Amino acid sequence: MTRVIFDCERMKYVNTGLYYYCLNLGKALQQNIYQEQLAVFGPSHTQMAFGPSMPVIQQHSLQKFLMPAVDQYQLWHSTYQSSDYIPLRNRKIRVLQTIHDLNFLQDDKPACKTARYLAHIQRNIDRADAIVCISEFSKNDVLTHCNTHGKPIYMIYNGTNDLPKPSLEARSYRPRTPFLFNVGVITRKKNQHRILPLLQTNPALELVLAGRHDDKDYAHFVRQHASDLNVEDRVHMVHEITDAEKSWYYHNCQAVVMPSLAEGFGLPVTEAMSIGKPVFLSKSSALPEIGKDLAFYFHDFDNLHDDFMAGMQRYTKAGSQMQEAMKAHSATFNWTDAARKYIEVYRSLI
Repeated sequence: MTRVIFDCERMKYVNTGLYYYCLNLGKALQQNIYQEQLAVFGPSHTQMAFGPSMPVIQQHSLQKFLMPAVDQYQLWHSTYQSSDYIPLRNRKIRVLQTIHDLNFLQDDKPACKTARYLAHIQRNIDRADAIVCISEFSKNDVLTHCNTHGKPIYMIYNGTNDLPKPSLEARSYRPRTPFLFNVGVITRKKNQHRILPLLQTNPALELVLAGRHDDKDYAHFVRQHASDLNVEDRVHMVHEITDAEKSWYYHNCQAVVMPSLAEGFGLPVTEAMSIGKPVFLSKSSALPEIGKDLAFYFHDFDNLHDDFMAGMQRYTKAGSQMQEAMKAHSATFNWTDAARKYIEVYRSLI
């Protein structure tokens, strides 16, 4: 029987997009794979996530220098484009590399650091036998900025994560008035500060920004900008949240607002649509590809109020018809379909 290693090393960062990508795709693979035997490579809590029947190769940092013995496996699925955990020396095992995005190209970082990040991804591409990207936008970015050496490159969309029962904890922030919601790391390329003028023109609204502060300077800038606009009392940066908290904010917000400049997929788009919530997006990166004509778009960042009000009026007027269309669109992004497509790629390589 063919044996496959599914790399879940990024599950060490709980409540992140990559954590849920590994968890949900891994579970779907577990349920749909039958010709092959699947094992996961990940931190100790991975076993609890997948159950006792899933073989687990426990990950630790020293494996960056000396990978575990994998001679009995035929395929390694690397699920993170910048992974340090990839069998570079063992050429007998085939490697499938998933690339989520090249969002670092949008960072305001020194050119030498950007070149170093790109070289790391290129190293992993050089080792890979095939590549999967999670959107056409991401695939085009890879073909533009990397040398794929003519290797097979596939596009497989992510699934939409199921939202659990909405629940806030005692420590959770509970908005006192209607609010907008943004979830994702707090960093300049996510462009969260562009939302703040909407609070100026809509004094009844609050804003909940949820996510890890990857860029402390940018987080400080957002707070300072809110103060300059005199809306700081209505901007709430709640850092990382649980899945149940995220579900509560989705279910209770007026709209999800994502003026991001860098998205390989844009999971909040399909998550919000899964319960019929309106989503306001920039026209950048993969967002229009995922949101299509069921999302609302900011034509420019100097006119957010008019775009927002027009979108909310259209959403309210369309009522349940638009909400049902959004739910149906979200359902087209599902982990079972993604797993089956990945399994087809596995079998093409072995």
